Amino acid sequence: MVLNHPLDRPVWSALTSRQAHLALGDARALRFDPDYALFAAAADASPVSTAALGALNTSPNGLGLVEAGDMPLPPGAVVRASAACVQMVAASLNGGGRTVAFEPLGEADAAEMLALATLTVPGPFFEKTHRLGDFIGVKADGRLVAMAGERMKPAGFTEVSGVCTHPDHRGRGYAGALMRVVTQRILERGEQAFLHAYAANTATIALYETLGFRVRTRITYTVLDGPA
Repeated sequence: MVLNHPLDRPVWSALTSRQAHLALGDARALRFDPDYALFAAAADASPVSTAALGALNTSPNGLGLVEAGDMPLPPGAVVRASAACVQMVAASLNGGGRTVAFEPLGEADAAEMLALATLTVPGPFFEKTHRLGDFIGVKADGRLVAMAGERMKPAGFTEVSGVCTHPDHRGRGYAGALMRVVTQRILERGEQAFLHAYAANTATIALYETLGFRVRTRITYTVLDGPA
């Protein structure tokens, strides 16, 4: 498999471009600062780069690998989980869709954002994940009940992520409405929006397709255990 698109290896693409200031490692392998994200990537499939990737696995949260092709694992790596995903991109939005009242989220909302993400598990979310990009949310009686935002940022692209709704407030269209706003803002900056979804979650994929996302490629998401 020839990998030559920046989204084939989105972690490496992000950490060697717009998010290089959050990278730990060197030319052989890089990872996000673990307070922000668990994602990491080796520069290539060579034994030297693969070993350097393993040396970056120092956080108890482990390492997350997001790859379109088959990349070797570090020597002695223990796989906590591995899942087939799809990567979807949007160069434009479909018309229509529900709108909701929302507000920007920031440092004052950080604890609530982490609590909501911990409850609903939209993906890995840590103490500083909310600083990876712009987030917006819906509040009810002053409490955060839904949010969506941005995560990885390869050159020319921004990932839509952190999309979640409190179980007591689902079925009201919050997720789709917030995603539409986040995606529109990305497009207005002259970028393409992308996201990842578990391949088995057909209902979620169908929702994303109604917004204008299309499946670009298959992606494997692998989480390696970190030190105890």
